[in-house]
Amino acid sequence: MTDINVQRLRRLDACAVSDALDKLGLSGAVTGLPQRSGRGRIAGRAVTMKVGPGQPPPGPPRHLGCSAIESAGPDDVIVVEQRSGIEAGCWGGLLTLGAKVRGVAGVITDGPLRDVDEAVAYEFPIFSRSLTSLTARGRVVELGTQVPVRIGSAEVAPGDYVLADQSAVIFIAACDIGRVLDAAETIVAREAAMAKAIAAGTPIGQVMGGNYEHMLKD
Repeated sequence: MTDINVQRLRRLDACAVSDALDKLGLSGAVTGLPQRSGRGRIAGRAVTMKVGPGQPPPGPPRHLGCSAIESAGPDDVIVVEQRSGIEAGCWGGLLTLGAKVRGVAGVITDGPLRDVDEAVAYEFPIFSRSLTSLTARGRVVELGTQVPVRIGSAEVAPGDYVLADQSAVIFIAACDIGRVLDAAETIVAREAAMAKAIAAGTPIGQVMGGNYEHMLKD
Protein backbone atom coordinates (compact mmCIF):
# COMPACT_ATOMS: atom_id res chain seq x y z
CA MET A 1 0.00 0.00 0.00
CA THR A 2 1.32 3.44 -0.93
CA ASP A 3 2.62 5.55 1.95
CA ILE A 4 0.17 8.45 2.38
CA ASN A 5 3.09 10.79 3.04
CA VAL A 6 4.66 9.81 -0.29
CA GLN A 7 1.35 10.53 -2.01
CA ARG A 8 1.23 14.00 -0.46
CA LEU A 9 4.89 14.66 -1.27
CA ARG A 10 4.36 13.80 -4.95
CA ARG A 11 1.86 16.66 -5.22
CA LEU A 12 4.42 19.24 -4.08
CA ASP A 13 7.41 20.85 -5.79
CA ALA A 14 10.90 21.20 -4.37
CA CYS A 15 10.66 24.97 -3.91
CA ALA A 16 7.52 24.74 -1.76
CA VAL A 17 9.07 22.03 0.40
CA SER A 18 12.33 24.00 0.64
CA ASP A 19 10.33 26.99 1.89
CA ALA A 20 8.63 24.73 4.43
CA LEU A 21 12.04 23.58 5.69
CA ASP A 22 13.10 27.23 6.04
CA LYS A 23 9.90 28.04 7.92
CA LEU A 24 10.54 25.21 10.37
CA GLY A 25 14.27 25.86 10.73
CA LEU A 26 15.22 22.56 9.12
CA SER A 27 17.86 21.70 6.51
CA GLY A 28 17.69 19.17 3.68
CA ALA A 29 17.67 21.07 0.37
CA VAL A 30 20.51 20.00 -1.96
CA THR A 31 21.31 21.68 -5.29
CA GLY A 32 23.80 20.72 -8.00
CA LEU A 33 22.25 17.31 -8.74
CA PRO A 34 20.60 17.85 -12.14
CA GLN A 35 18.13 15.41 -13.65
CA ARG A 36 20.03 13.36 -16.22
CA SER A 37 17.18 11.14 -17.44
CA GLY A 38 13.46 10.60 -17.07
CA ARG A 39 10.90 13.36 -16.81
CA GLY A 40 9.08 15.04 -13.96
CA ARG A 41 9.51 14.99 -10.23
CA ILE A 42 10.04 11.90 -8.10
CA ALA A 43 9.26 11.24 -4.45
CA GLY A 44 9.60 8.32 -2.07
CA ARG A 45 11.40 6.79 0.89
CA ALA A 46 15.18 6.57 0.80
CA VAL A 47 16.88 3.23 0.20
CA THR A 48 20.51 4.16 0.77
CA MET A 49 23.83 2.90 -0.53
CA LYS A 50 27.40 4.03 0.19
CA VAL A 51 30.12 3.52 -2.42
CA GLY A 52 33.86 4.15 -2.17
CA PRO A 53 37.30 2.55 -2.11
CA GLY A 54 37.90 -0.36 0.22
CA GLN A 55 36.72 -3.89 0.76
CA PRO A 56 33.12 -4.93 0.10
CA PRO A 57 31.05 -6.46 2.90
CA PRO A 58 31.78 -10.16 3.58
CA GLY A 59 29.87 -12.82 1.69
CA PRO A 60 29.45 -13.93 -1.92
CA PRO A 61 30.52 -11.33 -4.52
CA ARG A 62 27.70 -8.97 -5.54
CA HIS A 63 27.87 -6.00 -7.85
CA LEU A 64 27.16 -2.69 -6.15
CA GLY A 65 23.53 -1.60 -6.30
CA CYS A 66 21.94 -5.06 -6.50
CA SER A 67 21.01 -5.17 -2.82
CA ALA A 68 19.51 -1.67 -2.96
CA ILE A 69 17.37 -2.57 -5.98
CA GLU A 70 16.14 -5.78 -4.34
CA SER A 71 15.21 -3.76 -1.22
CA ALA A 72 13.30 -1.06 -3.12
CA GLY A 73 9.87 -0.68 -4.71
CA PRO A 74 7.54 1.93 -6.24
CA ASP A 75 7.45 4.11 -3.08
CA ASP A 76 11.24 4.18 -2.84
CA VAL A 77 14.09 6.30 -4.21
CA ILE A 78 17.59 4.81 -4.20
CA VAL A 79 20.05 7.33 -2.75
CA VAL A 80 23.75 6.75 -3.43
CA GLU A 81 26.79 8.40 -1.83
CA GLN A 82 30.02 8.25 -3.86
CA ARG A 83 32.03 11.20 -2.55
CA SER A 84 35.43 9.50 -2.63
CA GLY A 85 36.93 11.80 -5.26
CA ILE A 86 37.65 8.77 -7.45
CA GLU A 87 36.07 9.11 -10.87
CA ALA A 88 34.14 5.86 -11.12
CA GLY A 89 30.51 5.17 -11.83
CA CYS A 90 28.31 4.47 -8.83
CA TRP A 91 25.31 3.65 -11.02
CA GLY A 92 25.07 2.26 -14.55
CA GLY A 93 22.91 0.88 -17.32
CA LEU A 94 22.11 -2.61 -16.06
CA LEU A 95 21.31 -1.22 -12.62
CA THR A 96 18.98 1.30 -14.25
CA LEU A 97 17.16 -1.46 -16.07
CA GLY A 98 16.94 -3.51 -12.88
CA ALA A 99 15.48 -0.56 -10.96
CA LYS A 100 12.98 0.18 -13.73
CA VAL A 101 11.80 -3.43 -13.84
CA ARG A 102 11.45 -3.36 -10.06
CA GLY A 103 9.27 -0.23 -10.31
CA VAL A 104 11.62 1.98 -8.25
CA ALA A 105 10.63 5.66 -8.31
CA GLY A 106 14.12 6.91 -9.22
CA VAL A 107 17.76 7.28 -8.22
CA ILE A 108 19.76 10.12 -6.62
CA THR A 109 23.55 9.88 -6.78
CA ASP A 110 26.06 12.22 -5.18
CA GLY A 111 28.71 10.90 -7.53
CA PRO A 112 29.26 9.93 -11.17
CA LEU A 113 26.52 8.30 -13.26
CA ARG A 114 27.59 5.88 -15.99
CA ASP A 115 25.63 4.83 -19.11
CA VAL A 116 23.46 7.95 -19.12
CA ASP A 117 22.29 7.26 -22.69
CA GLU A 118 20.79 3.98 -21.51
CA ALA A 119 19.03 5.74 -18.65
CA VAL A 120 17.58 8.25 -21.13
CA ALA A 121 16.41 5.42 -23.40
CA TYR A 122 14.75 3.68 -20.45
CA GLU A 123 13.07 6.98 -19.47
CA PHE A 124 14.10 6.27 -15.88
CA PRO A 125 14.54 9.24 -13.50
CA ILE A 126 18.12 9.73 -12.30
CA PHE A 127 19.66 12.81 -10.67
CA SER A 128 23.46 12.81 -10.37
CA ARG A 129 26.40 15.01 -9.44
CA SER A 130 28.36 14.17 -12.61
CA LEU A 131 28.74 11.80 -15.56
CA THR A 132 31.52 9.35 -16.45
CA SER A 133 32.39 6.40 -18.66
CA LEU A 134 34.63 4.80 -16.03
CA THR A 135 33.49 1.55 -14.44
CA ALA A 136 33.33 0.98 -10.69
CA ARG A 137 35.10 -2.36 -11.16
CA GLY A 138 38.63 -2.16 -9.76
CA ARG A 139 38.01 1.37 -8.45
CA VAL A 140 35.20 1.47 -5.87
CA VAL A 141 32.95 -1.01 -4.09
CA GLU A 142 29.67 -0.99 -2.25
CA LEU A 143 30.51 -0.24 1.37
CA GLY A 144 26.99 -0.72 2.68
CA THR A 145 23.28 -0.72 1.90
CA GLN A 146 20.62 0.84 4.14
CA VAL A 147 23.28 2.81 6.02
CA PRO A 148 23.43 6.56 6.74
CA VAL A 149 24.79 8.54 3.77
CA ARG A 150 25.71 12.14 3.04
CA ILE A 151 24.32 13.84 -0.07
CA GLY A 152 25.60 17.37 -0.51
CA SER A 153 25.06 19.01 2.88
CA ALA A 154 22.32 16.57 3.91
CA GLU A 155 22.65 13.56 6.19
CA VAL A 156 20.21 10.91 4.94
CA ALA A 157 19.05 7.85 6.86
CA PRO A 158 17.26 4.83 5.39
CA GLY A 159 13.54 5.54 5.34
CA ASP A 160 13.87 9.32 5.16
CA TYR A 161 11.70 11.04 2.56
CA VAL A 162 13.02 12.29 -0.78
CA LEU A 163 11.63 14.74 -3.32
CA ALA A 164 13.48 15.74 -6.49
CA ASP A 165 12.67 17.95 -9.47
CA GLN A 166 14.49 20.37 -11.78
CA SER A 167 15.01 22.86 -8.93
CA ALA A 168 16.59 20.71 -6.23
CA VAL A 169 16.67 17.46 -4.31
CA ILE A 170 15.01 17.62 -0.90
CA PHE A 171 15.57 15.22 2.00
CA ILE A 172 13.19 15.14 4.98
CA ALA A 173 13.81 13.13 8.13
CA ALA A 174 11.04 10.62 8.73
CA CYS A 175 10.32 12.17 12.15
CA ASP A 176 9.67 15.58 10.53
CA ILE A 177 7.58 14.56 7.52
CA GLY A 178 4.15 15.42 8.94
CA ARG A 179 4.90 19.00 9.91
CA VAL A 180 6.93 19.62 6.74
CA LEU A 181 4.04 18.44 4.56
CA ASP A 182 1.55 20.55 6.51
CA ALA A 183 3.72 23.66 6.14
CA ALA A 184 4.40 23.05 2.44
CA GLU A 185 0.72 22.50 1.64
CA THR A 186 -0.17 25.75 3.40
CA ILE A 187 2.49 27.61 1.40
CA VAL A 188 1.21 26.13 -1.88
CA ALA A 189 -2.36 27.17 -1.06
CA ARG A 190 -1.31 30.74 -0.24
CA GLU A 191 0.77 31.04 -3.41
CA ALA A 192 -2.11 29.66 -5.50
CA ALA A 193 -4.36 32.39 -4.10
CA MET A 194 -1.72 35.00 -4.97
CA ALA A 195 -1.37 33.64 -8.50
CA LYS A 196 -5.14 33.81 -8.92
CA ALA A 197 -5.14 37.44 -7.81
CA ILE A 198 -2.33 38.35 -10.23
CA ALA A 199 -4.12 36.61 -13.11
CA ALA A 200 -7.28 38.57 -12.22
CA GLY A 201 -5.44 41.87 -12.60
CA THR A 202 -4.39 42.79 -9.06
CA PRO A 203 -1.07 44.71 -9.27
CA ILE A 204 1.79 42.32 -8.52
CA GLY A 205 3.39 44.74 -6.08
CA GLN A 206 0.20 44.67 -4.06
CA VAL A 207 0.01 40.87 -4.13
CA MET A 208 3.68 40.32 -3.33
CA GLY A 209 3.83 42.80 -0.47
CA GLY A 210 3.81 41.99 3.20
CA ASN A 211 1.76 38.83 2.71
CA TYR A 212 4.48 37.26 0.56
CA GLU A 213 7.56 38.67 2.30
CA HIS A 214 6.45 37.50 5.74
CA MET A 215 4.70 34.29 4.67
CA LEU A 216 7.35 32.01 6.18
CA LYS A 217 7.11 33.77 9.54
CA ASP A 218 3.39 33.19 10.06
